[in-house]
Amino acid sequence: MSLSLVFVNGERAYSGPNEIFLLDEPRALPDIEFFDESKNPVSLKKWLGKVVVLNIWATWCAPCRIEMPTLDRLQEKLGSDQFEVVALSIDEAGVGVVRKFFDEINIEKLDIYIDSTYKSANQLQVLALPATILIDPKGQELGRLVGPAEWDTPEMISFFESIISGQY
Repeated sequence: MSLSLVFVNGERAYSGPNEIFLLDEPRALPDIEFFDESKNPVSLKKWLGKVVVLNIWATWCAPCRIEMPTLDRLQEKLGSDQFEVVALSIDEAGVGVVRKFFDEINIEKLDIYIDSTYKSANQLQVLALPATILIDPKGQELGRLVGPAEWDTPEMISFFESIISGQY
């Protein structure tokens, strides 16, 4: 894997695999809206009170496809009333293509969320995929990673446990 350095709003967001750079201070996020698998509207407010790993991805994005099973295992390991992985697809083809992909690779712990308009990605200033935003229980951005990661490594699990416990 080649490494690159990406800047988001003037801040370093990614310098290697599995590195989420935390902001000095949490940043307010727009209350984006998208849809669940049943086409019901959803917003980030749904997860207030939880630490959220918001992954913006698409089935046509090769690195996104590769990392999806690790996000599923992260949700299996840490998913609770304090933590949630939210995989938000921006596939224009809609829910059907995402459901087919999830079924093909046995994604069982993640729910399907979709924004085929790209509006949420634009509001969140996502410039490349995959993009992952770490959100605190107040709904504020703690940091982000632009690029793929192995989300279920022992180091990542430990990192997220420290975020959940407030020890970051």
